[in-house]
Amino acid sequence: MANKVSTDKKEFAEALFMQGMPQNSIAEKVGVSANTVGKWVKDGCWGEKRAAMSITRKSLQNELLSAIKDKIEELRDLDISKSATVVDQLVKLSATIERLDKEASAVDFIECFMAFGRWLEYQAETDLEITPEFRKLVNKYQNKYILEMLGSKL
Repeated sequence: MANKVSTDKKEFAEALFMQGMPQNSIAEKVGVSANTVGKWVKDGCWGEKRAAMSITRKSLQNELLSAIKDKIEELRDLDISKSATVVDQLVKLSATIERLDKEASAVDFIECFMAFGRWLEYQAETDLEITPEFRKLVNKYQNKYILEMLGSKL
């Protein structure tokens, strides 16, 4: 029973962390030490997960489009003989935007898994085969997949 309480506290702490709550506040709210929360954050790579969630594909594209706009402005002021470098940078920025359109990121998977988790919880109200243990197992493997994705990109 103590293990279940600890798991519930850890899951609650992770949810609070993902919402941006400071670790000390999480420790107080969950009823554990700040060191425990720090260990959970480190062991579960919560910081990386939170960073991945905060950097959306759309925000990256907007930043890149802004950089392209700046480069175009720069081109207007340059001598034609010196414009090759800026044009090369524009090509690279455009290619990056194109890749972002095609690749799924950890953020996409996190959002999808969170939506699936909510759906599964809703289904559990009427489907007796969807037990809390089953949902925890699904969540475990979703987290493992995301951590492997993040690890391969770090």
